[in-house]
Amino acid sequence: MTETLDVARQDGSEDRPSRAREDRSPQARVDGWLARFEAALAARDVAAAASLFAVTSYWRDLVAFTWNIKTVEGRAGVADLLTACLDHTDPAGFRTTEAPVEADGVTEAWIEFETAVGRAKGHLRLTDDGAWTLLTSLRELKDFPEPLGELRPKGAQHGAITHRRSWAEERALEQEQLGYDRQPYVVVIGGGQGGIALGARLRQLGVPALVVERNDRPGDSWRKRYKSLCLHDPVWYDHLPYLPFPDNWPVFAPKDKIADWLEMYTRVMDVPYWTRSAATSAAFDEATETWRVVVDRDGEEIVLTPCHVVFATGMSGKPHLPSFPGMADFEGEQHHSSQHPGPDRYAGKKAVVIGSNNSAHDICAALWEHGADVTMVQRSSTHVVRSESLMDLGLGDLYSERAVRAGMTTEKADMVFASLPYRIMHEFQIPIYEQIRERDADFYERLEKAGFDHDWGDDGSGLFMKYLRRGSGYYIDVGAAELVADGRIKLARGQVDHLTRTGVVLADGTELDADLIVYATGYGSMNGWVADLCGQEMADRVGKCWGLGSDTTKDPGPWEGEQRNMWKPTQQPGLWFHGGNLHQSRHYSLYLALQLKARYEGLPTPVYGLQEVHHLA
Repeated sequence: MTETLDVARQDGSEDRPSRAREDRSPQARVDGWLARFEAALAARDVAAAASLFAVTSYWRDLVAFTWNIKTVEGRAGVADLLTACLDHTDPAGFRTTEAPVEADGVTEAWIEFETAVGRAKGHLRLTDDGAWTLLTSLRELKDFPEPLGELRPKGAQHGAITHRRSWAEERALEQEQLGYDRQPYVVVIGGGQGGIALGARLRQLGVPALVVERNDRPGDSWRKRYKSLCLHDPVWYDHLPYLPFPDNWPVFAPKDKIADWLEMYTRVMDVPYWTRSAATSAAFDEATETWRVVVDRDGEEIVLTPCHVVFATGMSGKPHLPSFPGMADFEGEQHHSSQHPGPDRYAGKKAVVIGSNNSAHDICAALWEHGADVTMVQRSSTHVVRSESLMDLGLGDLYSERAVRAGMTTEKADMVFASLPYRIMHEFQIPIYEQIRERDADFYERLEKAGFDHDWGDDGSGLFMKYLRRGSGYYIDVGAAELVADGRIKLARGQVDHLTRTGVVLADGTELDADLIVYATGYGSMNGWVADLCGQEMADRVGKCWGLGSDTTKDPGPWEGEQRNMWKPTQQPGLWFHGGNLHQSRHYSLYLALQLKARYEGLPTPVYGLQEVHHLA
């Protein structure tokens, strides 16, 4: 540094202040940090590498170093990760992919590098104390790249070939043999958006896989829900892998349109997919390290013997149907929200909806629109956010037409989201919801005046943290909250004491007459499906799915730092979970597919930080 400045002074080309400013540029700061980090890693100097991180720091790794989805904290956490993972990862070639930027004392940079087996991308945030956050994510396996771009398949076989089979004949033969003459390496149980996205990833990676779905058609998990259902997340947030929605796709897609898209997508992406096929049991043979999955395929019992089973049965697991005294005595119609057929046949009827989150609001609004007398029973507080405000302030910088015009891609938006460690994500969310609270103050005043018990999350961090922590407790308002605020949807608050022949009685003695009761009472943990198919012992071995261990409402500690059991190895070998919204199904299906591909090809996959089980369900 000194020698360089001396030379600059001698030849008159540069003075000390201007050169110092250049060396403190965002690019120079990032390049210097990456060079020191790579040199320490190459020398296997764990202490030196860890010292490059701030005292308060976070490293989130998506498979690249850990063969896991894992966040470590502080220099001690970094040192522990590197001690366990550095030799087999052998990372090198760290470099920026675009010019770093600096704001408020934080320099941000997009990076890429290689490991012994893969190519990776990441994101770095630097402060004066060192690296504050680091994201590293495996994007492809070097010896097994996806057939994209220049590697795309030719498709046609030119020349004269005797007994040539057409593409359709080859596809039909594959479908005929898979599960019978040829066993899949992976069986995906559940053919909704998660199973379809993962099936497409595995197909592109050349992993023999089979998605089994109990419904008649791909997309039926949406098609069979109540008719007013539509996506509450915007289109830019919801793309599937490889095949984004077209530019004229509606911002909030109706459920039947999504269903048709999923059916089309399954066919176009050649996802190996069985309909009318319900897994009835699954058992793991430790000696052979294979599964025995029994499937009822349209009345035919078939035994599959994959090495891996993925439960893609929805983020929320099995519907939770409460057990209230008197349910057997009720003479009207009652069902869980997942079985609600829609509002048409309830015109003029008295409907009571137990619950006050997304499904409850949607169902109440549709029933009111069709002439029903509707009462919502709110048993606990709910966070409500107007769709327009959430789209603008919560998602607009990453997932919107505004973001697209600014050059934001879906992949980059996903990586920005992933780059924020869960430990501090609420700190970024709280200011957003403070703005929303101020913008929509009149809306919240009217809602609470109507008696609605509203909250902003345990720490004021709003909807997204509630989603990550507990998967419930919120509603994105697309109109129903206005009906509650002005009394067109009646509101009753309190716990249900019992049912009578004609209605619902609350703990305070309030009686609600009903012809229909809808239980919008949520869902259990995904490991409930494991209990049904594999037994309670295995379900307890893997433990609860979803949540972070934030020690907030319905997300008990201890802190775990990542979503429990999702998209990563579990305590049961060969058992995986895949779920979440369309955004998560898209983004995390890549990392799950790469983990399965590596195992299929026999690559070493030493897992660092396998999740401990703290909660059974």
